[in-house]
Amino acid sequence: MKYVIILGDGMADEPIESLGGKTILEYADTPNMDALARKAEIGMVNTVPEGMAPGSDTANLSVLGYDPRKYYSGRSPLEALSIGVPMKEDDIAFRCNLVTLTEDEDKAYGEQTIIDHSSGEISTSDCAILLEALRKALENDIYKFYLGTSYRHCMIWKGGEITPLTPPHDVLGQTIGQYLPSDELLRDMMERSYEILKNHPINLERKAKGLNPANSCWFWGAGSKPALDSFEAKTGKRGVMISAVDLLKGIAVGAGMTNIEVEGANGTLNTNYAGKAQAAVDALVKDGYDFAYIHVEAPDEMGHQGSIERKLKAVENLDKYVVKTVVDGLEASGEPFRLVVTPDHPTPIRLRTHVAKPVPYLLYDSADTDDRQSLYNEKEAEKSGNYIANGHELIDKLFYK
Repeated sequence: MKYVIILGDGMADEPIESLGGKTILEYADTPNMDALARKAEIGMVNTVPEGMAPGSDTANLSVLGYDPRKYYSGRSPLEALSIGVPMKEDDIAFRCNLVTLTEDEDKAYGEQTIIDHSSGEISTSDCAILLEALRKALENDIYKFYLGTSYRHCMIWKGGEITPLTPPHDVLGQTIGQYLPSDELLRDMMERSYEILKNHPINLERKAKGLNPANSCWFWGAGSKPALDSFEAKTGKRGVMISAVDLLKGIAVGAGMTNIEVEGANGTLNTNYAGKAQAAVDALVKDGYDFAYIHVEAPDEMGHQGSIERKLKAVENLDKYVVKTVVDGLEASGEPFRLVVTPDHPTPIRLRTHVAKPVPYLLYDSADTDDRQSLYNEKEAEKSGNYIANGHELIDKLFYK
């Protein structure tokens, strides 16, 4: 038996008036997920424990079977694992986004507005140059910067403190002053980064092309060195992770899973959907792995952008190129398989950020021939009456029925 989880990050949504009161999942053309749903168990699962922030960190830990209340130590430390940061016990890791702020010369730093948490989905190669400029000016024996992927990077504070910080995607379109760190040194580094980056040649070139500049760093997601139990020891299954996002890769490193790199997988709307799916099929069929976790970031990013059209496209691409490729590949192999399709959390277009609400799951068994006449969306999942209160128990249903 082979096992797969296809995770559409932020795929769940609210009813949208311009879509006739339908959610993204209801309105999108998703014939492959709907075909599975007709023979699957569908329901709702609560992936974020009460009182915890609805991030992709807590929610993906849940979906992978790790109770966040036990295993979560912060988002950035998981990303640090992915990029090989040598964290010590007293180190504190921070996510260091390169974001786009307004550049109003008549206003102080704290009076600027954040307009893009991803700097126009800036490339890693451009960020490498910008981060080097920050290193030269800001790095010392206490603070170290590490390159991640696209706009997502890491800062380590030796002997630091975990301090509550606001994710940049939670304050899009707002003046940043009230959301800046209370710690003076962190705040000072952010302000200095703005002066270093806003007139950097990379950003001048981006602005000339009509692209958003990466003109400030933004610290958030602080946490201490993580400790996850081995996924294989915990479940008895050898697993692979297929994701373009450092957070998911870091979870895999901590859990002892194998990360598979896929050319063209970049976490954007134009990611290599089919390549990720085929890599999962090959790992399961050719390489003898038991379990594959395919994480697709695009729906979440389009939710943060507030784009209905682009989020619909991301979900339809996931259906057409990921779900279909996986199902066709495993059926052709003759291997029996069980598969879950689920978001980690909703990222409603209206809010452009995550919310802590249950999400619809689909659990398919290739040996199940029952016809349930269901479709895969929030309304149908709620109507089913199936509900998993603790998200980390979803994987038990996948593995152990």
